[in-house]
Amino acid sequence: MQKKSGGLSPLMLTIALLVWALVYALLEPASIWLTVGLFKLSLHTRLGASIQFFIYETPKVLMLLVGIVFAVGIVRTFFSAEKTRRMLAGRRLATGNVLAALLGVPTPFCSCSAVPLFIGFVQAGVPLGVTLSFLIAAPMVNEVALVMLFGLFGPMVAALYLVTGLSIAIVAGWVIGKLRMEKHVESWVYEMQAAQCCVEQEAMTWADRIEAGRAAVIEIVGKVWPYLVVGIAAGSAIHGYVPDGLMARFVGGNAWWSVPAAVLIGVPMYSNPAGIMPIVLALLEKGVSLGTALAFMMAVIALSLPEMVILRKVLKPRLIGAFVGIVAVGILIVGYLFNAILGQP
Repeated sequence: MQKKSGGLSPLMLTIALLVWALVYALLEPASIWLTVGLFKLSLHTRLGASIQFFIYETPKVLMLLVGIVFAVGIVRTFFSAEKTRRMLAGRRLATGNVLAALLGVPTPFCSCSAVPLFIGFVQAGVPLGVTLSFLIAAPMVNEVALVMLFGLFGPMVAALYLVTGLSIAIVAGWVIGKLRMEKHVESWVYEMQAAQCCVEQEAMTWADRIEAGRAAVIEIVGKVWPYLVVGIAAGSAIHGYVPDGLMARFVGGNAWWSVPAAVLIGVPMYSNPAGIMPIVLALLEKGVSLGTALAFMMAVIALSLPEMVILRKVLKPRLIGAFVGIVAVGILIVGYLFNAILGQP
């Protein structure tokens, strides 16, 4: 790897983190001042509530996104797709499922990389069930969602999300592995000649890793921020203009069908965790229970239609159906479990 000069030094990084923390602490009072003092709007009106929500949530979520993408960008310098494949190849089913799910959390993944990752895992001899544990855990236990849940709801909710998401990935992959559905993978995947192994990265210094984190922020946040702002705008509209209790009556309260309804609503949607989180926050403020809101979020992230369309290139319909069905059941269990533990609104 070619060394870069002029990157962030550890001292500059420390100063940047202190400034980040100070600005983050001032976001809420600043949003109230701008709404009430500058725009002369009451927080008790629909427009005022929506404007304040948008002014507060936009920089907050962007700052959380920048922080976690920077950290994950550094972590990802320790993980390459080739290293991941080698670690999983030859593992027994149960052990492999656990390891694959754990590796799925910090490893790079997006819908566009589903097919090449799947092919690479199959060619490396990773069992189908183990491969799917990785592909489920990577989007479902998303590092952005995890950090945001920690910052917004505390360690208990974040830990429950982590444990339940990993459990879904492990169990779903194990079940699919036990069903021995290899024949439902498109035949051309097995017929392909194994590609040349990726060239290993040269040893990286911490300056290189910090630069990688900075580059990740520029690349990922640069692509994601429009979707994030749209999501926040939708959340602002829900926050200010959706009548109190309407969403609670639709996907909230004690109705048994609230969690399945949230999953069904979430599947056709497509968003990243940063973009969907403001909508989740707005739903919570309207009385939707946390378990139902999380089931909605997980369905959007893990069962989006675009990802299923992409996976159709390598999986036959029956295997996609099993994949969707097993993951959906896991999400339903998570929703009901959160509601049972944390209570209904």
